[in-house]
Amino acid sequence: MKRARFSLTFPAPNSGIKTQAEEYCIIEQDGQERRIRFHDYHEIYAIPGLYEHLFYERLKYKSPDVITSLLIEQINKSSSPISELAVFDMGAGNGIVGKILKQNGVNRIIGIDIVPEAAMAAQRDQSGVYDDYYIEDLRNLSSDTRGALEAKDLNCLITSGALGFGDIPAPAFAAGYNLIAVDGWIAFNIKEDFIEESDSTGFSDLVKGMLDGGIFDLRVRHRYCHRLSVDGRPLYYVAVVGVKKAPIPKALIKIDQFHNGGGM
Repeated sequence: MKRARFSLTFPAPNSGIKTQAEEYCIIEQDGQERRIRFHDYHEIYAIPGLYEHLFYERLKYKSPDVITSLLIEQINKSSSPISELAVFDMGAGNGIVGKILKQNGVNRIIGIDIVPEAAMAAQRDQSGVYDDYYIEDLRNLSSDTRGALEAKDLNCLITSGALGFGDIPAPAFAAGYNLIAVDGWIAFNIKEDFIEESDSTGFSDLVKGMLDGGIFDLRVRHRYCHRLSVDGRPLYYVAVVGVKKAPIPKALIKIDQFHNGGGM
């Protein structure tokens, strides 16, 4: 990947940022300066190398490496070879998770994202990683896409950094989960606040219901630093790996309760 020419700065400590959802950076490119919110993925993906520089280099983004390594570790402990996985990469972005899985022996990877620029960036930055890449909302899949996904015998779901802020709300996660075969692998991460009792996004109740109802067999739960905030504080997430035992019923899926905000 050839990186575009740009410079990046963060806002001053007294800029008024109060939450992760409000974070932004300032990009100077071709003599022009502009502010890009971390949630503005269509703008971030359009600039080659910006995603990697912003999140990996400047903010020490660890989630793709953490979630893939935990998943691979569990698969290696099982009797199923990793080459037999048909992975559904939900919120696939520009393909970093898919690339890591491909390098570790996964042969079939299907991506989905709601941002058109994500698919273009994945093709630009990680050409050949995905067998197919869909731009759709999982809450409202077209009949053609649903039929195509159901025909792919998906047996693994992975998502990194996209749950709990509105990028992938609880009903969309449930829809993706229900496309995976019973006894398939499930790997996701989420900001730790969103699986506490006080959570209002629907994820706390959903995960609790999945565990209590025998829908999901938890194998690993791991707390770690997802990345740094713009002022250098660690942002903690929880990575979860387990096995699907049954579909998520409609009774467990709440309507969307929260507004959009930067998932990263």
